This record gives sequence, C-alpha cells and structure tokens, in this order.
Amino acid sequence: MKQFRTFLIAVSFIFAGLATQAQDSKVAHIATQELIESMPGYQAAMTQLEKLQNTYRSDIDDLLKEAQNKNKKYQAEAAQKTEEENAERARELQTTQQKIMQYRQTAQEDLQKKETELLRPVYEKARTAIQKVARDKGFNYVLDSTTGTGVLLADGYNLMPDVKKELGI
Repeated sequence: MKQFRTFLIAVSFIFAGLATQAQDSKVAHIATQELIESMPGYQAAMTQLEKLQNTYRSDIDDLLKEAQNKNKKYQAEAAQKTEEENAERARELQTTQQKIMQYRQTAQEDLQKKETELLRPVYEKARTAIQKVARDKGFNYVLDSTTGTGVLLADGYNLMPDVKKELGI
C-alpha cells in the first residue's frame, strides 16, 4: 500500500511537470502557402514553369495535328491502296499515337522535376526564415495555418509579418 501511494505521488509530480512544461511552450502560426506565393522566387519559378508547359503543349499540339492530317490523307487514299498498305498505314498511325502519348508522359515528368528543382530553394528559404523568426521570438512550435492543413483556429501569434520582414517582402 505504501508503494502504491509513493507511485501515485511520483505520477502526480510527473503530470504536474508536464503541465508546467506545456504552459511554457509558446506556439505561433503562419500560412506557409501564402508566404511562399508572395516570395519573388516563387513567381519567377512559376513563370518559367508556365513557359516550359506552353512549349510542351505546343509541341504536342503540332504532333497531334500532323497525325490527324496523316490520318485524313490515309483515309482518303484507302480505297486506292491494298489491304497490306492500309494495314501498314494503320500500324504507322498507331505507332505515332504511342509516341505522342510517351512524349506527353515524358513532358509531364520533366515539368514535375523542373518544378521541384525551381521551388526547392524557395521552400528552403521560407523554412529557414520561419525558423529564425520563431527562435528570435521565443516560439517552441510553429503551426501551418494554410487552409486545409489541419489548424482549425489560429488566434495565436501570426509570424507572417515578421517572416516577410525577414525575407524583405
């Protein structure tokens, strides 16, 4: 019985210590997506990605038009061609279609790689600035208050103005 009482006292001291520690923790919030979208590096990266996407789209459109024109030509000439020639033309069109689909997939992969390459420094710069400001202000935790990230109520300290100041935005 004496051991049980000692155990309860020890447990209550542990909970009291945890409660005190929780009260000492300072929490702030910041909408990281809003911060990143306001950074000049983000806008430059998005402009570059849009140009690359337009280039790929234009290339794909050209390939599709070329395939459609070839298909129309082959259909118009089908009556004058042998079955073997028509079968060969059908295989050729199918191969062209597969090449277009492969090019589209490769373009999408390239765009994703380029996006990661261009935005990584922006994300890193934002993260570093958030950490620096949070440490300077004495915050233990910073929650992301971007819509849809899980923070339902963000009435605490908002780091956005301080981080923007740190980044010179």
